[in-house]
Formats: sequence, C-alpha cells, structure tokens
Amino acid sequence: MSPSRRTMLKAFAASSALLSPTLLTACSNGGSAGRGGTLSIGQISDSVAFFPLFIAEKRGFFKDEGLSLGDRPRLGTGAKVAAALKSGSIDIGAGVMTDVLNLAENDAQARLTTSLVTEYYVDIVVKKGFSTQGSSLKEKTRALAGKKIGITGPGSGTEALVNYLFGLAGLSPRTDATLVNLGAVSSAALGALKAGRVDALAFFQPIGQQSEAAGIGDIHISPAAGDVPSLTGALHGVAFTLSGVLKEKSAEIASFQSAIGRSLKFIAGDASEVRDLLGEYLSSAPGPALDALVPILRKESPASAAVAEKSYGIARDFHVDSGLVKSAPSYGKLVPEAFR
Repeated sequence: MSPSRRTMLKAFAASSALLSPTLLTACSNGGSAGRGGTLSIGQISDSVAFFPLFIAEKRGFFKDEGLSLGDRPRLGTGAKVAAALKSGSIDIGAGVMTDVLNLAENDAQARLTTSLVTEYYVDIVVKKGFSTQGSSLKEKTRALAGKKIGITGPGSGTEALVNYLFGLAGLSPRTDATLVNLGAVSSAALGALKAGRVDALAFFQPIGQQSEAAGIGDIHISPAAGDVPSLTGALHGVAFTLSGVLKEKSAEIASFQSAIGRSLKFIAGDASEVRDLLGEYLSSAPGPALDALVPILRKESPASAAVAEKSYGIARDFHVDSGLVKSAPSYGKLVPEAFR
C-alpha cells in the first residue's frame, strides 16, 4: 500500500469515520488487508478530461494500487453518468462540474472527490468562413446569435458554456440561437459542422484542434486560452460519487485517487511521452491536433487530484451566477476532508 494511500485512508477515517477498525489497523501497520477490490467507473466520453484514467490503466497505476476496474462505459452525457451512479451501476462518475452540481441539487449524498482538469476545456468552434465583427468576447458571442450551435446534450457542460456566454452578452440561447443535441461522439460533431447542419459547436477538447487540423473550422472562443477571464482556473473535469459508496468502498476510492495523482504527475513530466500516450488515447485525432493539444493539456491539468477550494469556488460561482444551477453546496459540504 503506497504511503499516499495510507495517509488518505487515515484522513478519511478521522474526518468521516467510514473505515472499519480492521481496515484502519491494516493501514496503520502498512499491511495489505482491505487492499484491492473493484471499482466501476462511468464517464461521459473520451474527452481530454478523462485522459488521466487512461494513463492510470496503461501505465499500471491502478494495478500498482491493487485496484481492478470493471467496465468503464462511455455514457454520452453527464446526466446519464449521474443516473448510473444513483442506480448503483457505477461507483464513480467521471464528468464535469455541471454534472456533480446538478446531482447535488437533487441528492444530498453527492460527493466531489477528484480534480482532473482545472480549466474550462470546452471550446466554441465555428465553421470555416464564419464572420464576426470585432474581437471582444461580447462581440464574438453576439456573432453566434441566430445560429445553430451543436452541444453534447441538455444539462451538459457544453450547454452550460453557451448559456453563460449568451448571458454575458445580454442574449438568451433559448430565443437567440438553436441548440442542437449531437451526443458526445467527436466524429459526429465534426461531421455536423462540415456538412453545415450546425454553424458552430460548443464541444470539449480536442474538437477545436481536430477541426482546425482538418480545415473544417476554427476555434472561436476558448476559455482554456483565457478568452473568458471569469473562468480562468475553474475546476471542470472531475470524478464524483455518493456518500454511501464512499462508506462501502473507501479503500478502493483511496486507491483510485492515488492512481489519478500519479497520472497527473505523468502529464507534467516528459512531453514526448505524454504525446505518445495521447495519440493512443485519441487514435482518430491527426498529428497536428495532438501536437497543438499537448501544451494546452499540460497547462490545464492540476498538480494534484485533490479538489482545491479556489478552483471549486470559481466553478461554483460560474454555475450559480449564470443560473445554471439554482444553488450549490459549499466546498466543505461537497468535498470530503480527505479529498481536499
């Protein structure tokens, strides 16, 4: 059992009394009792936010922590991830902050455990030849009025960005644009943009890089590049669960957290190794898109899997101030102490 995992389990026990005496004794002694087990993880898609999970599998970090993974379905939307979590078909959901805050509005058991990306990694991508007057954020957003904008689905982080930008510009996406639900498959979204079924996409990376590499479109607004100052440093890609699952699978989730922490350190390491593994993860992405994405990914990946209060606060304010959620729990309520 790794030292970081033992430390997390002790903190977990002290803060919430969720560990059995047997497991706590084993952890204190550095033993292996309670080590191992299986976690089922559901994620929205193969967007860059979930690259750390892929790294942990490929580099053997999960195995090193004695953890086995069940099926890891790609469920298409955060709403479906949350539904799978509530039904018990998965133990951990990998999604975005919009998903966990939506869940928290309806289920007091929602718990945020893991930081995967600390920039808003959805871009607004427009088709080639799209014209806009001016270069300010408001002007770029107003250029989208009356357009068909592809999103992954209702209640998603992609819809959230459109809602937020339109609100800043004094517009409403309900009356000033047409949102088109495309699902989370990148190739389908790119096909819709190329065929003209939509004029723009609000989509997770690497859609923007792929569209530019293929000559289909251009990145129009990118929060991760600093185009939306109020979102700089916002916690976006996350893993979350329910308090009941934390109680039942505390050791396994501690192992998961430790493995993800190692993945984030890998991303901060040798850029060429990151590029190689990213090419395997995003096998359909062209080389130029991967080359463009690596430095962006390294910038937006946190140093630790722990959930930082500042990043959480930026994301929470974004969701509440824009009306994306009616209310959001405090950092102390949603994030267990062992995961801070």
